[in-house]
Amino acid sequence: MQLSVWAFFKEQWSTAQPVVTADLAGKTVVVLGANTGLGFEASKHFATMNPGRLILACRNQSKGQAAVEKLKADTGYAKAELWLVDLADFASVKNFTDRFVQDGGRLDIIVENAAVGPGVTYGATKDGWETSLQVANLSTPLVALLLLPIMLKTAIEHNTTPRIVVVSSNVHYWTTLTKEVLESSAILETLGSEKYCTSKNMTERYHVTKLLNVFFFRALNERLAPTTPIVVDAVCPGYCYSELRRELSGVSAAVDWLTEKCLAFSTERGSRQLVYAALAHQDRPETLRGEYISISAVREVGDFVLSPEGAKAQDHIWDEMVEILSKVDPRVRDIVAKHLVSPA
Repeated sequence: MQLSVWAFFKEQWSTAQPVVTADLAGKTVVVLGANTGLGFEASKHFATMNPGRLILACRNQSKGQAAVEKLKADTGYAKAELWLVDLADFASVKNFTDRFVQDGGRLDIIVENAAVGPGVTYGATKDGWETSLQVANLSTPLVALLLLPIMLKTAIEHNTTPRIVVVSSNVHYWTTLTKEVLESSAILETLGSEKYCTSKNMTERYHVTKLLNVFFFRALNERLAPTTPIVVDAVCPGYCYSELRRELSGVSAAVDWLTEKCLAFSTERGSRQLVYAALAHQDRPETLRGEYISISAVREVGDFVLSPEGAKAQDHIWDEMVEILSKVDPRVRDIVAKHLVSPA
């Protein structure tokens, strides 16, 4: 499938769907990037469903605490917890997941809402990776993999089907990987190198990170045995008012401002898609297993993803990612070996 400009316009002008609801009593929900934007609005929706625990995973203490207090004021839910995690820092991610392991609690839903907006220039993290690539395509998978055993334990002990929701975007339809990247023996390393991250290539970086999000959720789903009681899906929130694009300037900022006025959803409306991916089809959760969701419906992913070239890249990136993350935390290799299978 390819998404035409006209189809994009039609989606943006479509009628808003109501928020999907469910009884979350006793369940634990984690939202990454929860202090602002889509993450905060989704957290507010979850809060109205009385979860046993609602964990707002945020990078900044003061902004995170302000979000917890605003959420309580807006919804009356007083049990939200602030947990700090900086996805641009592998040590912070490990501390976050270690805390969950030591906590010993259940984990029913994790919404992986993490990205660095378009218009960024090259900048490296303390771990030596280009920042947006580490945040969206290394740390996001690291969280999912390190918490996978807890979700499996939750499924068995509570006879439920936990969900991992990866927030992607329809912009993945409009990008591919360059020949230079596809022919590289180390795709992620090439994408993350300062040499590759020229001004020209960085203009496509946001699109590429969202494409890699699609590769990740599909690769993870393919490696979960069909009987594994976990749903992994990905979701596009639509084109929304967002702080992600605050770094845009000049002509890009002007075009974005005009496009927002004509087409953008409110952030709250966009967050309904995250909730849909996390809660829809409670009676038949397998309906959303391995699916890509947009406008509250399952959609086929982009042609490049489905092509032989894309499939080869997806497997290559998965293997490289596991190798990289296993060096960050050796538990990754053990979790992959114990809980995942070779794709069919």
